[in-house]
Amino acid sequence: MKIIKFICFGLLWFVITPSLATIFYSKTEAMELAFGTGAQIELLSLFPDEAQTAKIEKDAKVKLDSGLFTFYVGKNQDKILGYAAIETTTVRTKPETLMILLTPDGELSKVITLAFHEPPEYLPPQGWFDKLYKRPLSEMDFNKGVDGISGATLSTRSAINGIRKVMAIYQVMIKNKVPE
Repeated sequence: MKIIKFICFGLLWFVITPSLATIFYSKTEAMELAFGTGAQIELLSLFPDEAQTAKIEKDAKVKLDSGLFTFYVGKNQDKILGYAAIETTTVRTKPETLMILLTPDGELSKVITLAFHEPPEYLPPQGWFDKLYKRPLSEMDFNKGVDGISGATLSTRSAINGIRKVMAIYQVMIKNKVPE
Protein backbone atom coordinates (compact mmCIF):
# COMPACT_ATOMS: atom_id res chain seq x y z
CA MET A 1 0.00 0.00 0.00
CA LYS A 2 2.86 2.40 0.80
CA ILE A 3 4.37 1.82 -2.63
CA ILE A 4 1.07 2.76 -4.31
CA LYS A 5 0.87 5.99 -2.26
CA PHE A 6 4.47 6.77 -3.18
CA ILE A 7 3.80 6.20 -6.89
CA CYS A 8 0.61 8.32 -6.76
CA PHE A 9 2.46 11.12 -4.97
CA GLY A 10 5.27 10.93 -7.53
CA LEU A 11 2.83 11.14 -10.44
CA LEU A 12 0.99 14.03 -8.80
CA TRP A 13 4.30 15.88 -8.26
CA PHE A 14 5.29 15.23 -11.87
CA VAL A 15 2.01 16.78 -13.08
CA ILE A 16 2.05 19.78 -10.70
CA THR A 17 5.73 20.77 -10.96
CA PRO A 18 5.64 22.11 -14.56
CA SER A 19 2.70 24.32 -13.64
CA LEU A 20 4.98 26.29 -11.31
CA ALA A 21 6.93 27.57 -14.32
CA THR A 22 5.75 30.96 -15.50
CA ILE A 23 6.66 32.69 -18.74
CA PHE A 24 5.57 36.30 -18.47
CA TYR A 25 6.69 37.78 -21.80
CA SER A 26 7.92 36.55 -25.16
CA LYS A 27 11.06 38.09 -26.62
CA THR A 28 8.97 40.26 -28.97
CA GLU A 29 6.78 41.51 -26.10
CA ALA A 30 9.90 42.16 -24.02
CA MET A 31 11.47 44.32 -26.73
CA GLU A 32 8.26 46.37 -26.99
CA LEU A 33 8.29 46.84 -23.21
CA ALA A 34 11.92 47.87 -23.36
CA PHE A 35 11.89 50.30 -26.26
CA GLY A 36 8.26 50.87 -27.27
CA THR A 37 6.47 49.90 -30.43
CA GLY A 38 8.11 50.97 -33.65
CA ALA A 39 11.65 51.14 -32.27
CA GLN A 40 14.37 49.59 -34.36
CA ILE A 41 16.17 46.78 -32.56
CA GLU A 42 19.76 45.97 -33.50
CA LEU A 43 21.82 43.09 -32.19
CA LEU A 44 25.20 43.90 -30.75
CA SER A 45 27.31 40.74 -30.40
CA LEU A 46 30.32 41.12 -28.13
CA PHE A 47 33.31 38.79 -27.84
CA PRO A 48 35.56 39.89 -24.97
CA ASP A 49 39.26 39.08 -25.14
CA GLU A 50 41.17 37.75 -22.11
CA ALA A 51 41.89 41.19 -20.67
CA GLN A 52 38.28 42.32 -21.10
CA THR A 53 37.01 39.06 -19.56
CA ALA A 54 39.26 39.53 -16.53
CA LYS A 55 38.08 43.15 -16.08
CA ILE A 56 34.39 42.18 -16.47
CA GLU A 57 34.73 39.34 -13.95
CA LYS A 58 36.53 41.62 -11.48
CA ASP A 59 33.97 44.43 -11.79
CA ALA A 60 30.92 42.13 -11.83
CA LYS A 61 32.25 39.83 -9.09
CA VAL A 62 31.04 36.83 -11.11
CA LYS A 63 32.69 34.25 -13.33
CA LEU A 64 31.64 34.53 -16.97
CA ASP A 65 30.16 31.36 -18.40
CA SER A 66 30.35 32.37 -22.05
CA GLY A 67 32.60 34.22 -24.46
CA LEU A 68 29.67 35.73 -26.35
CA PHE A 69 27.27 38.37 -25.09
CA THR A 70 24.36 39.85 -26.98
CA PHE A 71 22.91 43.26 -26.29
CA TYR A 72 19.79 44.54 -28.00
CA VAL A 73 20.16 48.18 -28.94
CA GLY A 74 16.89 50.08 -29.18
CA LYS A 75 16.95 52.97 -31.64
CA ASN A 76 14.58 55.60 -32.91
CA GLN A 77 15.82 57.39 -36.03
CA ASP A 78 19.43 56.44 -35.26
CA LYS A 79 19.16 57.80 -31.70
CA ILE A 80 20.01 55.14 -29.11
CA LEU A 81 17.13 54.65 -26.68
CA GLY A 82 18.99 52.15 -24.53
CA TYR A 83 20.43 48.67 -24.26
CA ALA A 84 18.79 45.41 -23.23
CA ALA A 85 20.38 42.12 -22.26
CA ILE A 86 18.51 38.90 -21.58
CA GLU A 87 20.09 36.91 -18.78
CA THR A 88 19.07 33.38 -17.84
CA THR A 89 20.52 31.83 -14.70
CA THR A 90 19.70 28.85 -12.55
CA VAL A 91 18.38 29.96 -9.16
CA ARG A 92 18.19 26.74 -7.15
CA THR A 93 17.51 24.05 -9.72
CA LYS A 94 15.39 25.93 -12.26
CA PRO A 95 15.97 28.99 -14.44
CA GLU A 96 14.95 32.61 -14.14
CA THR A 97 15.18 34.88 -17.17
CA LEU A 98 15.52 38.62 -16.72
CA MET A 99 15.69 41.42 -19.23
CA ILE A 100 18.10 44.01 -17.89
CA LEU A 101 17.72 47.47 -19.41
CA LEU A 102 20.38 50.14 -19.41
CA THR A 103 20.10 53.77 -20.44
CA PRO A 104 22.30 54.99 -23.33
CA ASP A 105 24.79 55.99 -20.59
CA GLY A 106 24.82 52.50 -19.03
CA GLU A 107 22.70 53.25 -15.98
CA LEU A 108 20.29 50.53 -14.85
CA SER A 109 16.83 51.69 -15.89
CA LYS A 110 14.62 48.63 -15.55
CA VAL A 111 14.60 44.90 -14.87
CA ILE A 112 11.76 42.81 -16.22
CA THR A 113 11.23 39.19 -15.26
CA LEU A 114 10.56 37.35 -18.51
CA ALA A 115 10.30 33.83 -17.07
CA PHE A 116 10.57 32.27 -13.63
CA HIS A 117 10.50 28.50 -13.16
CA GLU A 118 11.03 28.31 -9.41
CA PRO A 119 8.03 28.44 -7.06
CA PRO A 120 6.35 31.88 -7.26
CA GLU A 121 7.09 32.73 -3.62
CA TYR A 122 10.80 32.93 -4.56
CA LEU A 123 10.19 35.56 -7.25
CA PRO A 124 11.53 39.00 -6.29
CA PRO A 125 8.74 41.59 -6.58
CA GLN A 126 9.05 44.41 -9.12
CA GLY A 127 9.27 46.91 -6.24
CA TRP A 128 12.55 45.30 -5.16
CA PHE A 129 13.99 45.76 -8.65
CA ASP A 130 12.75 49.37 -8.73
CA LYS A 131 15.00 50.19 -5.75
CA LEU A 132 18.06 49.20 -7.79
CA TYR A 133 17.56 51.72 -10.60
CA LYS A 134 20.26 54.35 -11.03
CA ARG A 135 22.46 52.53 -8.52
CA PRO A 136 26.07 52.44 -9.79
CA LEU A 137 27.78 49.11 -10.41
CA SER A 138 30.11 49.68 -7.44
CA GLU A 139 27.08 49.82 -5.10
CA MET A 140 25.15 46.91 -6.65
CA ASP A 141 25.84 44.66 -3.68
CA PHE A 142 24.06 43.36 -0.59
CA ASN A 143 26.96 44.68 1.50
CA LYS A 144 26.44 48.19 0.10
CA GLY A 145 22.79 48.88 0.79
CA VAL A 146 20.90 46.46 -1.46
CA ASP A 147 18.18 44.86 0.66
CA GLY A 148 17.76 41.11 0.63
CA ILE A 149 14.37 39.43 0.62
CA SER A 150 13.64 36.76 3.17
CA GLY A 151 12.55 33.62 1.34
CA ALA A 152 13.96 34.80 -1.98
CA THR A 153 17.65 34.93 -1.12
CA LEU A 154 18.88 32.81 -4.02
CA SER A 155 16.74 34.51 -6.67
CA THR A 156 17.73 38.01 -5.52
CA ARG A 157 21.41 36.99 -5.43
CA SER A 158 21.07 35.55 -8.95
CA ALA A 159 19.38 38.76 -10.15
CA ILE A 160 22.08 40.99 -8.64
CA ASN A 161 24.82 38.87 -10.24
CA GLY A 162 23.13 39.15 -13.64
CA ILE A 163 22.68 42.91 -13.30
CA ARG A 164 26.31 43.41 -12.26
CA LYS A 165 27.47 41.27 -15.18
CA VAL A 166 25.44 43.26 -17.74
CA MET A 167 26.58 46.58 -16.29
CA ALA A 168 30.24 45.47 -16.27
CA ILE A 169 30.06 44.25 -19.88
CA TYR A 170 28.59 47.61 -20.88
CA GLN A 171 31.34 49.53 -19.06
CA VAL A 172 34.18 47.45 -20.47
CA MET A 173 32.96 46.86 -24.02
CA ILE A 174 30.42 49.53 -25.01
CA LYS A 175 31.03 52.71 -22.99
CA ASN A 176 33.16 55.27 -24.80
CA LYS A 177 33.05 53.30 -28.05
CA VAL A 178 32.29 55.26 -31.21
CA PRO A 179 28.99 54.10 -32.74
CA GLU A 180 29.44 52.42 -36.10
